[in-house]
Amino acid sequence: MTQTMTANQPTPEGKSRRAIEVRGLCKSFGDNDVLRGVDFYVNEGQVVCVIGPSGSGKSTLLRCVNRLEEPTSGTVLVEGVDICDEETDLDQVRSRIGMVFQQFNLFPHMTVMRNLTIAQQRVKKRSRSEAKKIAMANLEKVGLAEKADAYPAHLSGGQQQRVAIARALSMDPDMMLFDEPTSALDPELVGDVLDVMRNLAAEGMTMMVVTHEMGFAREVGDRLVFMDGGVIVEEGDPTEVLTNPQHERTQKFLSKVL
Repeated sequence: MTQTMTANQPTPEGKSRRAIEVRGLCKSFGDNDVLRGVDFYVNEGQVVCVIGPSGSGKSTLLRCVNRLEEPTSGTVLVEGVDICDEETDLDQVRSRIGMVFQQFNLFPHMTVMRNLTIAQQRVKKRSRSEAKKIAMANLEKVGLAEKADAYPAHLSGGQQQRVAIARALSMDPDMMLFDEPTSALDPELVGDVLDVMRNLAAEGMTMMVVTHEMGFAREVGDRLVFMDGGVIVEEGDPTEVLTNPQHERTQKFLSKVL
């Protein structure tokens, strides 16, 4: 019997496949319940922005997605693979996830080029020449090809963060996780980093972005998630949530940041 595709069924290459799916996620540090039964997802090709006050659990949620934090309970699926299952090859799953942190975490004693090639050679087993070619293509993508031979100390914070993005891209990830990528930057340097992220979104990269940049969330996000007190309080279309928040806690938070 042949099956016909209906409009709401995901097509084989469709965007409605779950890249990330979190169910009933709880995380405690001692007596402190940081995540309290969170259900969350990101579809392939989607940009989901997570906002909320400090201590709301948004960075912990992101860090649980690739098990940088160990969930206390619940399920985390990455491309359908349960990463909390002891049988799962965690390194293999992580190799498909690009991660960009608040701090740039570049190796200070290595040139920009070496920062981009070392993991390619060691993890992806690429030749030096292939790794350099891929690195240069990604440096061009973030507008820093001319800095290939520079050391991190000679770059601005914004340039270092763009190098960190290029480094993550050099590993050919299926998705990118950004944990407040602009919050450590001087205000005048934020725009260049957001431009790089905007371009990635336009290319169809799957992205989960914990951010304070409401303009970026409104302009680039497919979905906006507001967290407070370890739970998702409200979520939906970014423009809708930002201009017409339904929940009192969302209203209170946005009145302080918009």
